[in-house]
Amino acid sequence: MLIEQAALADVLVLTPQPHRDGRGLFTRTFDAHEFDDFVGRPGLAATFIQDSQSRSHRGVVRGMHGRAGRGEAKLVRCAHGSVHDVLVDMRPNSPTFGAQQSFLLDDTDFRTLFVPPGFLHGFQALSPVADVCYRIDRPHDPGEDISIAYDDPDLAIAWPQPVTAVSDRDASAASWKELLAALGLGS
Repeated sequence: MLIEQAALADVLVLTPQPHRDGRGLFTRTFDAHEFDDFVGRPGLAATFIQDSQSRSHRGVVRGMHGRAGRGEAKLVRCAHGSVHDVLVDMRPNSPTFGAQQSFLLDDTDFRTLFVPPGFLHGFQALSPVADVCYRIDRPHDPGEDISIAYDDPDLAIAWPQPVTAVSDRDASAASWKELLAALGLGS
């Protein structure tokens, strides 16, 4: 497994090395020992306690979502199809605060993102159907949910396809400026 640092501080991209033959392929999508060795924190991989999966149709946007409080760390991958995945650093003391980076996650390269606490996360389905899998390190607490508008003009996220659907929650999400004000950083 190849593990690389992304442009956003503390975000990692994990790329498996699938074995392909006439039958198809076999790949290890995650290796706890390799992950822990790379980050230098033995046992970190064992803290992921919840697995979730979403299914979306082409053009659907899910996000931008984050968690208040201690936040949550997660591993994100696309098990079927492809998605345009976007992260925004909302950690005020981070060298990449306010920066965003996008990634292609698909069922060809099987890349997995390690998203540390303090990031907004969202994606757009690029294929007719896309299944995204999440491995999360904390139980879900709806009271800590943060939603920022996927079409916020200050973030100006470049979704590669026309947006065909979003949830009611995402359609009425707060703005980036409102998040900054809540963090005591707005004017």
